Amino acid sequence: MPTREKNVEAAQWFADGPSAVEVVDLTLPENNIYGENVFGPAAQRARLPKAVYRKLQATIERGAELDPSIADAVASAMKDWALAKGATHYTHWFQPLTGSTAEKHDSFFGPTGDGTSLAEFSGKELIQAEPDASSFPTGGIRATFEARGYTAWDPTSPAFILENPNGATLCIPTAFMSWTGEALDNKIPLLRSMEALSASALKALALFGDDESQRVFTTVGAEQEYFLIDEQYFYARPDLINTGRTLYGAKPPKGHELDDHYFGSIPERVLAYMMEVERELARLGVPIKTRHNEVAPGQYEVAPIFESSNVGADHQHLVMQTLQKVARSYGLVCLLHEKPFAGVNGSGKHNNWSMGTDTGHNLLEPGDTPHDNLQFLFFAAAVIRAVDKYAGLLRATVATAGQDHRLGANEAPPAIISVYLGGEIQKVMEACASGKAMRSTPRSFLGLGTPVLPSMPLHAGDRNRTSPFAFTGNKFEFRALGSNQELGLPNTILNTIVAESIDHLSAELKRKLGKRGATLEKSVIEVVRETYREHGRVVFDGDGYSEAWHKEAEKRGLLNLRTTPDALPQFITASTVQVFSKYKVLDKRELQARYEVYVEQYITKVNIEAETAANMARTLILPAALRQIALAEAAGIETITEEIASVTEEFFTRLNALEKANANHPHGTPIKHAIYMRDTVLTAMVDLRETGDALEGLIADDLWPLPKYQEMLFVR
Repeated sequence: MPTREKNVEAAQWFADGPSAVEVVDLTLPENNIYGENVFGPAAQRARLPKAVYRKLQATIERGAELDPSIADAVASAMKDWALAKGATHYTHWFQPLTGSTAEKHDSFFGPTGDGTSLAEFSGKELIQAEPDASSFPTGGIRATFEARGYTAWDPTSPAFILENPNGATLCIPTAFMSWTGEALDNKIPLLRSMEALSASALKALALFGDDESQRVFTTVGAEQEYFLIDEQYFYARPDLINTGRTLYGAKPPKGHELDDHYFGSIPERVLAYMMEVERELARLGVPIKTRHNEVAPGQYEVAPIFESSNVGADHQHLVMQTLQKVARSYGLVCLLHEKPFAGVNGSGKHNNWSMGTDTGHNLLEPGDTPHDNLQFLFFAAAVIRAVDKYAGLLRATVATAGQDHRLGANEAPPAIISVYLGGEIQKVMEACASGKAMRSTPRSFLGLGTPVLPSMPLHAGDRNRTSPFAFTGNKFEFRALGSNQELGLPNTILNTIVAESIDHLSAELKRKLGKRGATLEKSVIEVVRETYREHGRVVFDGDGYSEAWHKEAEKRGLLNLRTTPDALPQFITASTVQVFSKYKVLDKRELQARYEVYVEQYITKVNIEAETAANMARTLILPAALRQIALAEAAGIETITEEIASVTEEFFTRLNALEKANANHPHGTPIKHAIYMRDTVLTAMVDLRETGDALEGLIADDLWPLPKYQEMLFVR
């Protein structure tokens, strides 16, 4: 089929197709679908005995130890609820160190001996299961000859139903550990870090006279960016199938230079898809709030409301899974790679993080006059110190092969970790540091020049999209995460380093309060002053993309870990091991295992890309180039023949160089291997792509074997 006809076919979509959702009256209670597939508080209250329900809620809300005696009752109620939803199987749904989820399905039904079957599900089956730990990345913790591992029920994250055209499955969120007790997932460290931060924050709050708060929660809301392309383009591109990104592709005449896609009118096919995604996520209790076009053509965003860090991390997996699953119903494929298309906007995931008490107080809420809000100044200073002291570790949490194509580009923060506070908060902090009294600016209003439009409240600070770690009103936005990244690891790191920092500031505050004549206000200001003087170097409110900032950051002594091999060793530094061991979040062996897993994943992913690029070059691009040369020769036009032949010869030379580089990997330490992949293999890939993209502009459209950017990005 000619290229243009393929494009016309790809653009065909009819709103009355099989995926169309009937419009219903949403004011009627029976049409409220939110959480209908979740065994949450409402379903628990309806099906559990009151005493069992209260004990379960104590575990969920207050972190009380789970009472094993209630397990059978919960399991029985959960089974009956799931059977009523059509579920024939259950699974312990867990998060190994693969970046995605894992599941093994077991039937509720077992034979009774009289030719029939009976549905059974015990508390023992709810609490624990036994997958093969050696089949997942473990960094050497579990080998094939010592394979046993366990999954353990996490009651703080509600069970849910995943539906399939042929049935349904009860999914039970669980932790994943080795037979010897090491964490092999991202849930266990996250839960440990949440406990650590809560304990540290409560001790600090006691110094402020707060004797009501019993628990401090960390919350997260992640803005998810993604691309959509027609599925026939996806399956015609081996690079997208194997690596998630295009290894070849010339820049199209139009990208996002006109800024016409961002917040633009959403195409009908895409909007229908978004609505179904939101409907499915609503049934799973995921609180989606916004949807819109992103900067690049073909790029979109969805964002939820804040939730507990643990539940939010679980829900992010469901968001990614649902985005990809529903896309197929619309003839689309959802791309979650951080940089699927070179030269246009990449996709990130902004991790909005905050802390709040069980009494409803946000510890990062400045109030109308932040200079008077001693608690805010204290906790904000603790975060600033944590980010400065552990900047390299924060950078390591977002280090992947895909991120190296995105971080530092025009749409993503630089690899230098810095904090943006906003003008008003920064002025207050600097006043504290200088010892000068300064009143914060009274709330003002932005006049719009016409009485028709109302005056608008002026925010205390602007937004800085070039900042990796920005304060945005009552939370910090860690903007450096990649689109396909799970939330467990970055939030585990954040919780742990902030817990350490809070403890450090609390010790200083307690010491100062012990002095004669000390007051709380004076002591807090002194602690904030000393902290900001020592760690304020990490605060920056300018253009993070500018070369001037790179020079300034170097002068300040800030790390600039440009690539993944530069960043990953931060997982095993002495300071990292010390802080994670102190707070019992990850021990030395667990940290070493993660380091080894992430280094191996980097090497493997780059190797897959290199082999795919070479294979595409030999079997797709070279044959097309040779056909074009033959066409030019047949026409007798020597200049055209020479031009194409010259570029083709260079392409073949660079292909040989890539194949040679990828065939001679060094036998050294894993990190040396990773550096080789970065400096030698990736460099050869970049060179080969440069020539391949040049050939795309020389070869006839009907001979070029791959869908082009202008088709993938714009055909909807």
